[in-house]
Amino acid sequence: MKLILAFALALALAACSEPPPPKPVAKAQPPAPPPAPPKPEVKPEPPKPDPNKELAAKVKQALDAPDSKLPAGAIDVTATEGRVSLWGAVPTAAQRTRAQQVASKVEGVRSVDNQLKVVKGS
Repeated sequence: MKLILAFALALALAACSEPPPPKPVAKAQPPAPPPAPPKPEVKPEPPKPDPNKELAAKVKQALDAPDSKLPAGAIDVTATEGRVSLWGAVPTAAQRTRAQQVASKVEGVRSVDNQLKVVKGS
């Protein structure tokens, strides 16, 4: 009888005890993704020409031409959508008028804003 009682006690203890924790299983790591193909090198687009700057340069070139009979480098030019502005100083009113005429004949010029000042001796 003692044997049966000892056996039952051992069986009860075995049933009540917690099972040992499971051994950690090494997780299979997913395979590394294949390296991305190299991206093609993006080349920056060359800057597009500014039509306003081009028009101002054409007018400036026409004003500085020897046949324009105007003082070279005395007149600054800006342009916005075909509207040209002339800045600076010229010695006579005739040269002021001549500068406006020369600028208005350049292709692409729609109007001329003549801001030239007549300054004797300039």
